[in-house]
Amino acid sequence: MGKVVQAPLGTEFEKDDLVVGIVRHPDPVPCPACAVGQWDMCRNGLYTERGIKQRDGFGSEFYTVEPTHLVKIDPSLGILGVLLEPTTVVAKAWEQVEKIGNRAYWDPHKVVVIGAGPIGLLAALLGVQKGLDVYVVDVVNTGLKPDLVQQLGAHYYVGPLSPVLKDADVVIECSGVGHVVFDVIENVGSYSVVCLTGVSASGTHLDLDVGAISRGVVLENQTVVGSVNANRTHYEMAAKALDKADKDWLGKIITRKVHIDNFEQAFEHNVDDVKVIIEFLH
Repeated sequence: MGKVVQAPLGTEFEKDDLVVGIVRHPDPVPCPACAVGQWDMCRNGLYTERGIKQRDGFGSEFYTVEPTHLVKIDPSLGILGVLLEPTTVVAKAWEQVEKIGNRAYWDPHKVVVIGAGPIGLLAALLGVQKGLDVYVVDVVNTGLKPDLVQQLGAHYYVGPLSPVLKDADVVIECSGVGHVVFDVIENVGSYSVVCLTGVSASGTHLDLDVGAISRGVVLENQTVVGSVNANRTHYEMAAKALDKADKDWLGKIITRKVHIDNFEQAFEHNVDDVKVIIEFLH
């Protein structure tokens, strides 16, 4: 998140606006998806990403960005605007889930979110805003994470996955842990939509009954979809979700602020850390 220092004439931005830069940029060809503004679905892999692929990131005291790739946030959010980009990840995930679910009769009630990190908590937030019964699964029994889930009006669950998954309509997997991903696919119920947002480490080998997994997916009309990154539409969706959210609750997600001079401290693991942010201004 940044504050506008100087904006070109003729744009929607003015000095002192709070803004967030969009990470992914369309490929220069462009592919058919990039040509219509859906660069998160780039078909040829020639897209670029700030701080990830072929473009410098936003981690500096000053940066420039094209107005087309900048999103204004409500001033009432203040520092909470740093949660916009992670919220875009789950805004897109929910969009994909709903598009898939609506391919036929669909009346979802129960959502299971795997992982109570910032992405998982924000996925749960959007589920609660949609009026669904949300369960958040994690491995810790006490501390900030269970409290945040309960304050959200959702259920916090620790234990084997099969009981909580059997009647789930939607599962949003945010841990990226390989064996957990396959536990979800093996144990989820019929006509469910599983959305994977976590990125698993390569080189992990598991002993799986592939036939049983594929048989379940086919015979139970299950869908597994991966979702990553976001386009401008998802940034706008995320901004609306944060505007509606309880600001005190959002503030508790940011557990520590570290100045850039001491950036190493941001990577130290504290038990109750959820979202650690790095500040640049003195």
